[in-house]
Order: sequence, then C-alpha cells, then structure tokens
Amino acid sequence: MRWLTSSLLLVVLLAGAARAAERRPNIIFMMADDQAWNGLSVAMHPELDWSKSSVVETPHLAKLATQGMRFSAAYAPASVCSPTRISLQTGRSPAALHWTKAAPAEVGHKLIEPRNVKQIDPDAVTIAELLQEAGYATAHYGKWHINGGGPAAHGYDEGDGDIGNEYAHEFGDPNPADIFGMADRAVAFMEKNQKADKPFFIQMSWHALHAPTNALKTTLAKYQQKIGGSVDDKRVGSAAIAENLDAGVGIVVDAVDRLGLTDNTFVIYMSDNGSGGGGGKGGGRRGRLAGGKGGVWEGGIRSPLIIRGPGVPANSWCHERVVGYDFYPTYCEWAGIPSSKLPRNIEGGSITGLLANGQGKVTRPRDEMVFHFPHYQGGDGPHTALMLGNLKLLKFYEDDRLALFDLPQDIQEQNDLAEDRPRDVEKLHDLMVAYLTDVNAQMPTVNPDYDPSKPPVVVREKKRGGIGNGGGSKGNKRGKPNKDRKDGGKTRPAAE
Repeated sequence: MRWLTSSLLLVVLLAGAARAAERRPNIIFMMADDQAWNGLSVAMHPELDWSKSSVVETPHLAKLATQGMRFSAAYAPASVCSPTRISLQTGRSPAALHWTKAAPAEVGHKLIEPRNVKQIDPDAVTIAELLQEAGYATAHYGKWHINGGGPAAHGYDEGDGDIGNEYAHEFGDPNPADIFGMADRAVAFMEKNQKADKPFFIQMSWHALHAPTNALKTTLAKYQQKIGGSVDDKRVGSAAIAENLDAGVGIVVDAVDRLGLTDNTFVIYMSDNGSGGGGGKGGGRRGRLAGGKGGVWEGGIRSPLIIRGPGVPANSWCHERVVGYDFYPTYCEWAGIPSSKLPRNIEGGSITGLLANGQGKVTRPRDEMVFHFPHYQGGDGPHTALMLGNLKLLKFYEDDRLALFDLPQDIQEQNDLAEDRPRDVEKLHDLMVAYLTDVNAQMPTVNPDYDPSKPPVVVREKKRGGIGNGGGSKGNKRGKPNKDRKDGGKTRPAAE
C-alpha cells in the first residue's frame, strides 16, 4: 500500500512538472518613440556615467533594471520609426523590406533617394499571427505607423487601429499622449486573459516621446524649474513626457506583479530609434553618442533595452550585440513554436541563450549586422553601416568614403581607423556589398540634374492614414479612447 501511495505521488508530481513545462510565458513588449540610449535615469553601460540621463527621472524603469537584465549593445533595426516597426513585426531588416525611411523624400540633392514601399505586405507572416496561431491572445496598443490595415489585419485580437504620430497630439493632461489610457487597456487585457487561463502577447507602442508639450502640467512645471526655460521648450517637454511615460510603464509592470504573473511574464522595454534631429557627421561629443535620428551612427540606432522575466537574473548585464528583429524568433522559442513554422527569410536570432547570465552567442543567418539608410535626413546623406565583431564600417554614398571604428574601444566613434586597417575595411566592405545585393536593397542613384546652387525640396506625399505628424491637443480623459479608436484597424487621414 505504501508503495502504491508513493507511485501515485510520483505520477502526480510528474504530471505537475509536465504542466509547468507546458506553461508558455506571457510577453509584454514596450517601445518608446525617439528615446535616446542614455535617455533614462538608469545607466545603459556599467562603465559610462553618461549612459544615463542627468536630467530625466525614470524610477519605474530603474526599478525594472534592478529586477532584470540591461543590454549595453542593443540596437533598433533602424534610425527612424516606421522601418523599425515593420522590422519588429516581420523579423527582417528594413533594407530587405525596402522600407528605410519614414519622413518624406527630398529632391535636388547630388543623389536621388529610392522610393520606399511604406506599407506592410499583406502576405507577410507577422509575429502576432504566429503567436495567435499558437494559442496566444494578442494585442497592440498605441502607434502602428505601417499602414496595411492596422493591427487587426495582422494577427492582433485587440488594438487601437491604423494610427500614427498624429494620435500623440490628441491627448493632453491628464492622459498625455494616451500613456495612461494605453496602460489601462493593457491591464484590462491581462486581467481578461488571466481569467481565461490563456497566454498573452501585448505590444505597447507608446506615442511618447512625441507631443512633449502635452505632458502633465505638474511634470512640465517640475522640469521647467529643473532645466530652466519655458514649458514650451522642447527640452522641458521631452524630459516631462519621458517621466510620464515611465509612470505608464510602472502601471503595466505593477499590474503584472499584482496579478501574480511575475514568474511567467517577460517584460521588455526599448526604443524605436535614437533621438535628435538628424544623423550629423559623427564624432560623439563628450557625454553623448555620435549622430542621432536619421543616421546610422550609434546615436541613431543604439537603444536602451531592459528585459525582466523567468530565469533572468536580477540587476544583470549583457554586452552581446542584439537587434530588434531578434525578438521574432525569441518570442517563437518562448511560445514553443517550431522553427519549421518560421518564415525562411527572417534575419534575427533567438536571444534566449543570453538571458541566463548575459553571455553566449546569438545565431543569425549572417554574422554581420547591416543598417541601411540610403536617404537624406541628417547631415551625412545616404549611408550604410555594417558591424562584425568589434568593428563597424560606415559607407557614405555621395563620395564613397569609408570609415572604420572599434566600438568597444570607441563607442563615440571619434577615431577613424580606415587608413590604418585597410584589410579590415576591404573585408567588411565586401560583406556590406554582398548583403545589400542579396536582399536587393534599394540604393541611391546619381541625380543627372543636380544643381548645387538650388536648395533641396521636400516632396510631400498624398495624405493617408497611419503615417502622420499633425493634430492638436484634446486632453481626453484617462483611458477613454477616441471615437475612432475601436478595434478593426480603421485608417485615419494624417500628414506624413
């Protein structure tokens, strides 16, 4: 009898262990808009004091960092918004997707910019579609910005529709840039699916740091005093809206803990690109990375990244290079989706092996990583970057100049090694050309009508939903969606 009791107990324990193994984790991915690598009040590199902001206060993200892992060498797929967003959905680089710029093209330069696709392919297999098929409840809140019918047309059970930049400006105090409304909807989605005993995937595409002057009035006043200037000063507003965004992150993470989901939920935080008004000639000034938005210097593509979740050691670091499109295969591995179901052309690799102690290697189809920006937006003109090991090669297409940097030794890209290491330049340049050829990347072409005496002109495209900038401040109440925000991917007209 004692033997039978022991056997039954063993069966129960094994069954419980099997059920635990089958429990697939929840995934919450949160992405800020235009937030710099050093834009948080928590450092993104353990040896660089300036890798955190000396002005902005983000206590909730600082807490999240102490509970999880920080990545010092994390990259957004692009230095601008929409290309990063479509890359995250598809697991491919913007160069391969032929969408490398969000802003309108400029004509009259020495080179002609290629024309972007600017819409997610209806036949693309998104990460949400794979997770949905695997039994996950899926939701996308906030900025979609890639057209194609919105989240509902691409695997999301719930969402805010086919919306872009214009939506940030429709929400002011007490719900700046819809931060708290988005947080409330995410919490409700968690609660609903916890009751249904269903794993969930939520992407929080925060509108902030757009609409900085729509920050809470109390926070604007705080940073006006702290920084100086007026509440209309962009520096004041950007700092204030960053702190408000941090509060929204806190609402979501606190709900995970309150609902008892901590041990089975991955929480991820990053930015869609770096900050700043443009690329800008490199050579980072003291206390900042080189370049910014619209350029593939480190300031345009290096992103803050924090991950908390089961098996991730608290207050830990990872210095391996990771990129946003690595999340596609990572989520699939967490969800138990076999690799045979993943599209063959994805370019990312799972980062699950890094999460135990921050060490290991991400296996991708290629060892090199390419960031392609064949456009005019910053001060560099069309250019491309390739990273391999410690080295980063930059190519500038107006004059075919090549620049080489050793990133671990020169994170601010101040010391060009191209003349001293010609073999490395040649090797990396050959890899760059081969990659761009293999993915049929769009390239700039010579402008036969170039006249240096005539200033370039921005070409405004026809207005359409989801890719916009305009709008006023309506100050909607916290958590109250706009009447056009019903799920179903409605397109709202907006300027590019």
